[in-house]
Amino acid sequence: MCEIKRTIKYKNWIITFLVLAALIISCRITGFSMTVLTKRGNRFTEFVLKMFPADLAYGGKVMQPLISTIQMSVAGTLIGAGIALLTSFLSAGNVCESRALRLLIKLVVQAVRTIPVLIIALIATFAFGIGTFAGTFALALYTWAILTRIGSEDIETLSMGAFEALTVTGCGKVKAFIRTLFVDMLPGYLTNALYLLETNVRHASILGYVGAGGIGLLLNEKIAWREYEKVGTILIALFFAVIIVEGFSWLFARILEGNVKKNWLRTAGKRALWILLGVVSIWSVCSIERPDSSALGMKVVRSIMDGIVHPDWNYFFSNGKDGVTWLLLETVCIAVAGTLLGAVIAAVLSFLGSKRFMPWPVAGFFRVIVMAIRTVPVLIYGIMFLRVTGPGSFAGVLTLAVTSIGLIAKRFTVSIDRMDMSAWNAYSAMGVNVIGRIKYCLIPELFPQFASAVFYRFDVNIRGASILGLVGAGGIGAPLITYMNQYRWDAVGAILLGLFALVLVIELVSAWVRRA
Repeated sequence: MCEIKRTIKYKNWIITFLVLAALIISCRITGFSMTVLTKRGNRFTEFVLKMFPADLAYGGKVMQPLISTIQMSVAGTLIGAGIALLTSFLSAGNVCESRALRLLIKLVVQAVRTIPVLIIALIATFAFGIGTFAGTFALALYTWAILTRIGSEDIETLSMGAFEALTVTGCGKVKAFIRTLFVDMLPGYLTNALYLLETNVRHASILGYVGAGGIGLLLNEKIAWREYEKVGTILIALFFAVIIVEGFSWLFARILEGNVKKNWLRTAGKRALWILLGVVSIWSVCSIERPDSSALGMKVVRSIMDGIVHPDWNYFFSNGKDGVTWLLLETVCIAVAGTLLGAVIAAVLSFLGSKRFMPWPVAGFFRVIVMAIRTVPVLIYGIMFLRVTGPGSFAGVLTLAVTSIGLIAKRFTVSIDRMDMSAWNAYSAMGVNVIGRIKYCLIPELFPQFASAVFYRFDVNIRGASILGLVGAGGIGAPLITYMNQYRWDAVGAILLGLFALVLVIELVSAWVRRA
């Protein structure tokens, strides 16, 4: 037992050393500089002051694009989640006997998860034309990939007793799955789908940059015209939309988890929410524009597919700073530095926003701040930080640091609020000071959840860093967008192949760290 503890301790020290080394190297490669932040940080504030106070009279023109954004998000989430139910079943190792089918689905899921939603939307506009159908398609594909992976992992952790008992009696696997495993996995699956709905609202707000509909079209237009007070109006509208979606998700999750005390309220509330969800889903799906496919568009799509399966190998193996290898390294460094810097700030905000350690008014204030941070699209932060650092990787680091705060702080705050306080109270009763309670109580219990949130955000930031080149914030996104605009699909294929390999390696490393 002592030998096992010693091994785990050494492994943890090795992981800590590697993380610190990765942070130092990443800051060096990306040009991170506190001196630049100190001297030019006020330019970020100046940009914010241009947006606020906002032009509230412009609010009426924001409503229809905002509604379209929500409709795209709901429809994309609904369609993707519905299809993912089937593919989760087909890719679960304890249910589906066909190993070839499971590997095929997981390979496709991994490939789709590699491509940023913005890039999927851009490709969809070639296939289906400009409009909300392309945006909905991109969100549905993204949702399908995420929920297929999460759903299959959840199914593989479920008890198989009832399922096997039904199949032994002659019940078909699909019917047995619906009556047993499906019932067990549904609450968690819906919770994850609702979380993705919140994420998709923010994704949908930038899809207009590539013509995929929603409020992003308006946002891109007002930024191009430098009408920043109207940009502020759009961000305020997005903030209230996020509040409404998160409030609905929170209420639905509480009812699904049985956290409503009164039975009649839980029953009535569940029925009302299901009816509301059904009405909003039908309204959203019916509102999506029909695709406007053309022979030219389909020809472009075939060229894209041909380029992706026949990548430019010379570009892929190029050793220069304009080659795939160096650009991927730069992208990783942007994601590493941005994620870790954001995680430090998020940890502080999580405790300040927890009702376990702060009075409710204080906790509520900081939760609103975190929600406001999550509201602003990633490309807006990129534009704002370019004013501080100029074009390059440093702007990308600051952008991902701020966007990481929102997600990590939210997930970590939930973990803190659900923490069993008995050990903390026991240490307090014994006279242990705050530092001791943090060391022996908080860190052992909360670190796994915090590490999980950080790793998840890092995975997201790899793809986020790959689109920051759209605004000149470094990484592999700049050549990716450039080659797509030049129809150099073989070069695009080389970049996507590199991203696929990178994400796969990161997942293997993450799995090893989680087992530590």
